[in-house]
Amino acid sequence: MSKFSDYNFQHQKALIRVDFNVPLNDQFEITDDTRMTASMPSINKVLSDGGSVILMSHFGRPKGGPEDKFSLKHLLNHLKELLSENGKSTEVFFADDCIGNDAIEKAKELKPGQVLLLENLRFHKEEEKGDEGFAEKLSKLGDVYVNDAFGTAHRAHASTAVIAKYFPADKKMFGLLMEKEVESAEKVMHNADKPFLAIIGGAKVSDKILIMENLLDRATDIIIGGGMAYTFMKAAGGKIGNSLCENDRLETAKELLQKAIDKGVCIHLPADSIIADKFSEDAMVSGSLSNDIPDGWMGLDIGRMACDTFIKVISHSKTILWNGPMGVFEMEKFHHGTKAIAEAIASATANGAFSLIGGGDSVAAINKFHLADKVSFVSTGGGALLEYFEGKELPGIKAIKEV
Repeated sequence: MSKFSDYNFQHQKALIRVDFNVPLNDQFEITDDTRMTASMPSINKVLSDGGSVILMSHFGRPKGGPEDKFSLKHLLNHLKELLSENGKSTEVFFADDCIGNDAIEKAKELKPGQVLLLENLRFHKEEEKGDEGFAEKLSKLGDVYVNDAFGTAHRAHASTAVIAKYFPADKKMFGLLMEKEVESAEKVMHNADKPFLAIIGGAKVSDKILIMENLLDRATDIIIGGGMAYTFMKAAGGKIGNSLCENDRLETAKELLQKAIDKGVCIHLPADSIIADKFSEDAMVSGSLSNDIPDGWMGLDIGRMACDTFIKVISHSKTILWNGPMGVFEMEKFHHGTKAIAEAIASATANGAFSLIGGGDSVAAINKFHLADKVSFVSTGGGALLEYFEGKELPGIKAIKEV
């Protein structure tokens, strides 16, 4: 495996697997281009070296072959805009398929400094099946394979895992984004400075069981917020009113709390909650101890005491992993807890802590409160990052590292 930043791409065609799976509105306008902008440093490095770039990505979940709404052609103009931000106009071409004659001809004719965007990989069912023949066809389009799509690293798909076997060790590598993703995840998982705090939020305990079990061997403290906190509250004997609760996970929650005690890990549950009489922006709102919520009311955010306690824990931490919000932050009335946590993480980072934000909702929150540039790293891979912290081997990473 070569190191991307040390590699000279002059006269090389770099076949880069990017994650351009961005959200579009009804007018096919991109509503969040984070994933596209995140891949620009790798693309620009190849172009400035005097190489050319062939981009491949999946987009959405097309069911049975090509569908116009899932065509990557809708991203072409924005890609041109992003590439022209470095001051010079870059020629960008589009192939109406990712394999076949059009792709082969356009890839062959590509000159240094030019970019070719291939059509959606998932228009072929072979992509998600990890088909070797399909992967081999893709591999013939470029001289060097670069995986810069951390968001799909946990999938053993043709373009993320299988394709790497068709390139020698010195012609396959992680892109700059993937390099940073892997580096940040490994730092938190294997080389974390203590105290190491994991902040786990979101709706369901079931989604986070494996990550919590794995973190119990590594973290000093674990803060639990969001809807899943009430399952833990009920498991510990509390009254939670109509709050979200996975009754079939109460035993699991009890076991996790006991394991934490056995391993000397401090679990922090929210002492109080902002409660509402219904799940709505126009709900009546009050405050309550989290273990004594009245019938008919539900916890939708952490309260002031919980915020104060959590902020104190954050301020003493040297490594912070944040995965999941503290409440229903999409609603104005219930975003204060998540905002306070985001601000506390930014403050701890300014004081020298290493902070990694991962998982769709945490990323959405850090962006909503305009704090993405105030933390150490914001991951682009929700599912991939979760699986990494669950201790699973990611096929997209393994394929590059294998000689």
